[in-house]
Amino acid sequence: MPFSRLLIRLAVALAIGGAAVLLYRALGRYTLEEITDSVAAIPAASFAGAAAFAAASYLCLTGFDWLALRYAGKPLAWRRAALASFVSLSIGHNIGVAALSSGAIRYRFYTRWGLDAGDVAKVILFSGATVGLGLATLGGFGLLLYPAEAERLVGMGRPALTGVAAACLAVPVLYLAASAFVRGKLRFRRWTLDLPALPLAAAQVAVGTLNFACVAACLHRLLAAFSDVSYLEVAAIYVIGNVMALVSHVPGGLGVLEATVLYLLPGGAAIGALIAFRVVYFFVPLAFGLPLLLASEYVLRGASGDQDARRVSQEKAAAASSRAS
Repeated sequence: MPFSRLLIRLAVALAIGGAAVLLYRALGRYTLEEITDSVAAIPAASFAGAAAFAAASYLCLTGFDWLALRYAGKPLAWRRAALASFVSLSIGHNIGVAALSSGAIRYRFYTRWGLDAGDVAKVILFSGATVGLGLATLGGFGLLLYPAEAERLVGMGRPALTGVAAACLAVPVLYLAASAFVRGKLRFRRWTLDLPALPLAAAQVAVGTLNFACVAACLHRLLAAFSDVSYLEVAAIYVIGNVMALVSHVPGGLGVLEATVLYLLPGGAAIGALIAFRVVYFFVPLAFGLPLLLASEYVLRGASGDQDARRVSQEKAAAASSRAS
């Protein structure tokens, strides 16, 4: 077996094992009574709404890969892009360092469908850029719409926040302008960036922004079970927390999600909303993603073996025909 293939199989195995361990550790932070009581306190309609928005977010994420494959010049059917995207990200979101953990799983899928390592790297980079563009767009609007909340959350003055908002919104504007007018390759010293066509870039900004809007809506539906906080405030503070994590330390050393929830809804109810959000957005997709990965490994390995057998048979037939002639 080639060494590179062995490394990929090892990475996939580590991804599966890491996901299982982290799932156990994440759930182990809470008692079974805390989990069941928190989930039981949320009305079924709110839980169903949160699940619907989580599904919409993962649907947007499949669009990341579908667009990225066209950017790489290797378009695939949506069902294949969706499978690779959902499996890799449902696991990568739980493991962390998604670019590496989900990247290894993407590589496993896409190389079987005709992409090489360079193509997969383009898919990963394009998807990462889509995340950044969506976060910058929604974050910029969030800073402008709720500057007072942002001041209290990160301790920055209004002029500094306005500057951050302008910088955030400048990112998608400049990106679209470059795609429209520069076209082709953008060079900066030793760096070279292949810019997508304007329609592809516009779709990239739109789907990236919509993804974060769906994640915020998922969180809002669960918070609404304990408070009358508005969707716009949840969306703004959630994205502000993500943006500010890049330029400032979150109060108390908490993670972005924890700081956001505790800011919006202090006290025990925040724990319930947070647990429910982690269950809906992280653990449930992981419960589907792991079996799908194992099943796809079995199916795709069998298909790959059949192709290898047919190729060997064709080569033998060709050799026999050559000897006969």
